[in-house]
Amino acid sequence: MHTHEDVMAPVEWLRAKIKTRPKAAIILGTGLGSLAEEISKRVAFPYSEIPGFVTSTSQGHKGELVFGQLDGIPVVAMEGRFHFYEGYSMDQITLPVRVMRALGADILVVSNAAGGMNPMMHKGDIVLLDDHINLMGVNPLVGPNDERLGPRFPDMCRPYDPELLEMAEHASVHFGIRARRGVYVALTGPCLETRAEYRFLRQIGADCVGMSTVPEVIVAVHCGFRVLGLSVITDQCFPDVLEAVDIARIIATAQAAEPGMKALIRGVLRKVFEKDTEK
Repeated sequence: MHTHEDVMAPVEWLRAKIKTRPKAAIILGTGLGSLAEEISKRVAFPYSEIPGFVTSTSQGHKGELVFGQLDGIPVVAMEGRFHFYEGYSMDQITLPVRVMRALGADILVVSNAAGGMNPMMHKGDIVLLDDHINLMGVNPLVGPNDERLGPRFPDMCRPYDPELLEMAEHASVHFGIRARRGVYVALTGPCLETRAEYRFLRQIGADCVGMSTVPEVIVAVHCGFRVLGLSVITDQCFPDVLEAVDIARIIATAQAAEPGMKALIRGVLRKVFEKDTEK
């Protein structure tokens, strides 16, 4: 569990190098990094240079924290994330979330590539997360709680912000993007699931499965973020017709879905920014 001092060391390092306060934070998952290239006035810092940050070793994750503007909105984006299966602790995985919140962002958009278990979801579809199931066997809030970072017992009845979710649905209709609400379940990985495990996960209410996102969202709720979660279905995980997965194909499917993902993210942030300017 982080302390206030753990968070402020990288925050102070970054504040000395950036001039603007980000309003939104974005975590870009597998195959979804090109949105960071569309950030204007960008300033990027390799994770290896930021105090307290570790290095992303996952395929398709560049490993930079990018500051700038997206459609005129000040943002900070993680171009690649950290995973539990890389051998990192929950504190290491989730520290960037707390740092981005302390820098001023109050909306977090988190994306990932996921296996689809709902037969109504197809490869390339986008799932708008309205809930999740944590089967990683660990919670990032275990340990002494620093009240300066968040409450001891954060409520998780709506980890994904209902208003942002509704905005994403409207944007999907506007842009003609296949998207539907769903429940994401997180396991540790790095192996993919067995047929029996897919049956179990579907029976407990999950629509898609992955190896990330849930730790970041738990910490995001703890520190006061409004969260929008998006998954790209990169493979279909139906036990009776299960085929071996090719990681290169997963990344290619995520990249093919990226224009839709980017349109949704930009559409939601523009809507939020417009509402802010009206107040």
